[in-house]
Amino acid sequence: MASDTSIPDKSASFPRRFFAGVEHHLRIIGALILREMATRYGRQGLGFVWIVGEPLIFCFGVMILWSFTKSPYEHGIRLAPFVMTGYMSLIMIRHMISLLSSALQSNLGLLYHRRITPMHILSARIILELAGSTTAFLIVYLVLLSLEQVSLPFNYLLLYQGWFTLAWVASGLALVLAGLAMRFEVFERMIGLISYAMIPLSGVFFMVSWMPPSAQKIYLSVPFVHCVEMIRAAVFGEFVVTHYDPMYPIIWGACLNIAGLLLIAGAREHMASD
Repeated sequence: MASDTSIPDKSASFPRRFFAGVEHHLRIIGALILREMATRYGRQGLGFVWIVGEPLIFCFGVMILWSFTKSPYEHGIRLAPFVMTGYMSLIMIRHMISLLSSALQSNLGLLYHRRITPMHILSARIILELAGSTTAFLIVYLVLLSLEQVSLPFNYLLLYQGWFTLAWVASGLALVLAGLAMRFEVFERMIGLISYAMIPLSGVFFMVSWMPPSAQKIYLSVPFVHCVEMIRAAVFGEFVVTHYDPMYPIIWGACLNIAGLLLIAGAREHMASD
């Protein structure tokens, strides 16, 4: 797989070497994405469709279940779009954590190829999960829109910002956990527990405005909450009270991603010595 990728010519000009290097890394990541899809879902049958179909099934399943157990409106908010914005966000967070934390351990053999680095493997999984979650979110939105359960977003830019900032923070946390799991076995065993902890911590099943003012300040210290509130502000519009600071999760995401990259920097040597 990696033998087909050309190494940039060191005698070429800087711009040429730069773009050749970018192309070199993109080809490796693209090949790893195709390999990941074939390994996880097989070369026959649904393939990539299942990457989208899995969150779709769970999301609509939760909607159907809640429709029998809850009223059509929750604090004045329609049930279906509330579940959509919350559950699709939760799926991306939990998938990022679970898939990235085991990415290097399950692809240890690939690291023996000199041109493949841990970041190639992790980048491939991040792109694949983000693409699948985003496509699933779009399909759920279009289905609910056709059923007149939700209206068009009131603020498209805020929706994009909230969704991709959520992915930014989730990938950062996942990289930190992946780096810790490579060094301490206890963290590898705690990944499932941390993933479940995201259910109450991410703010996907209730809104900040529903909480007492004293609890709101504490809850808003979690960066994921700001992202979900941004998504809901974009979908529900101004008539729903939301609380968020756009820069807070961006800064948190930057810190987490940098910390994760530093932890993973010596991954090849560390894993080789185990």
